[in-house]
Amino acid sequence: MASIFGHAVVAIGLGHSFSKNLRSYKFWILGILCAILPDADVIGFSFHINYNSFWGHRGFSHSIVFAIFLGFLITLLFYSKLFFTKTGLLYSLFFAACTISHGVLDALTTGGLGVAFFSPFNDTRYFFPWRPIQVSPIGVARFFGEKGIRVLKSELIWIGIPSFLYVISCIFVKRFSSKNK
Repeated sequence: MASIFGHAVVAIGLGHSFSKNLRSYKFWILGILCAILPDADVIGFSFHINYNSFWGHRGFSHSIVFAIFLGFLITLLFYSKLFFTKTGLLYSLFFAACTISHGVLDALTTGGLGVAFFSPFNDTRYFFPWRPIQVSPIGVARFFGEKGIRVLKSELIWIGIPSFLYVISCIFVKRFSSKNK
């Protein structure tokens, strides 16, 4: 898996796709939470749930179906008055995109058993052919050390720089669009 930091950076980058009037502290916190939440499945290790099972790590909680469900659920819970509006749909799409970004990053890592993108319909685990992101160790204690430093360097290059460029692009496009109105 990518680290909690890498997942959060992608959510922050994606959030810049939206206009300032839609973004608030709640928006940012919920987006980051959605990007991180799929890894709550690691609790399954404590209950002896097999890694490659439906509820195992990188299983259903990393799927597209879960991401869409969570996107709508977060919008319903935190933006209920807007749920049946165009703005509510935008929020749902944002939270779903943040959630699915988690699986995408994990499929770009150097470790694990792959990601069950199509669960519950197909539990096959997938990786992308190109996997430049160093896999993060599971657990806080194992993260702080030489392995964690390698992970953060990898994420700076493969997540941080592209996210920064995306944010800059969003700012440029918004400014250019507003000048041409």
